[in-house]
Amino acid sequence: MLTVGIFAVSTASILIRYAQPEVPSLTIGTYRLAIASLVLLPFALGHHWRELRELQARDWVLGIASGVFLALHFATWITSLEYTTVASSVVLVTTSPLWVALGGWLLLHERLRRPIILGLMLTVTGGIIIGAGDTLQGPHGASLFGNALALTGAVMVAGYWLIGRRLRARLPLLPYVAVVYCSAAVASLMMTLGSHQSLMGYEPMVYLWLVLLGLVPQLIGHSSFNWALARLPATFVAIATLGEPIGSTLLACLLLNEMPSLLGVFGGALVLTGIVLTFWSKTSSQKPMRNDQST
Repeated sequence: MLTVGIFAVSTASILIRYAQPEVPSLTIGTYRLAIASLVLLPFALGHHWRELRELQARDWVLGIASGVFLALHFATWITSLEYTTVASSVVLVTTSPLWVALGGWLLLHERLRRPIILGLMLTVTGGIIIGAGDTLQGPHGASLFGNALALTGAVMVAGYWLIGRRLRARLPLLPYVAVVYCSAAVASLMMTLGSHQSLMGYEPMVYLWLVLLGLVPQLIGHSSFNWALARLPATFVAIATLGEPIGSTLLACLLLNEMPSLLGVFGGALVLTGIVLTFWSKTSSQKPMRNDQST
């Protein structure tokens, strides 16, 4: 399941790039979340209606807030692909565990251990190197703006994890992702309509990319990671997901002819090393959850 999930999420940036010449970035995010939600919702209502009915008002607030952060994550990250390379964007957006660690320290008063501090230092250094490599390769302002959007996307998805993990501890996978994905789809739709971006009028092939984006990286990829997290140590799952930037970079080389610079490769290696250190310190003693017997 982890192997399937890594391959699935690695296709996201490629599918986005295929759609972006015609479709605005906010619209792409809306389609991705809406398609995944429409597929999940009937199953969640049919098999987990009791769990959903028993959710308290505070749980719904948490679920909706988590969805809003997820929508902001996709809005910023997908837009970043308009301005910077796939390799830089995916590596930088994968830094979310570091922001989760910082958020836990600031909001939950969790201790910042030395490996986490070292991981932060390595990641910041790697991010600077990635930015320098992109500046040498392409337009200065565009690449820096794209990298900043990717980092913002990482912070947004960190909020999604921090808010949603409490609800995930009490809900099976299917109703949890249904609540969050539907909330995210509504928030993304509101942003799309508010910015006057079109939802219709595209070529049939474009709709194929959008449908695949909702089904493969979102529905299969993200849900595979959540499924595995209930059955394997969190450290193992977290480190395995670092295959996404590697897979996305390889696909970009093959399908988009985007070759990362040597500086970008070195900076990306530092970032991934920093994330591994953070995850290792943060989750090495965490036990897997066991509430997904009926998903």
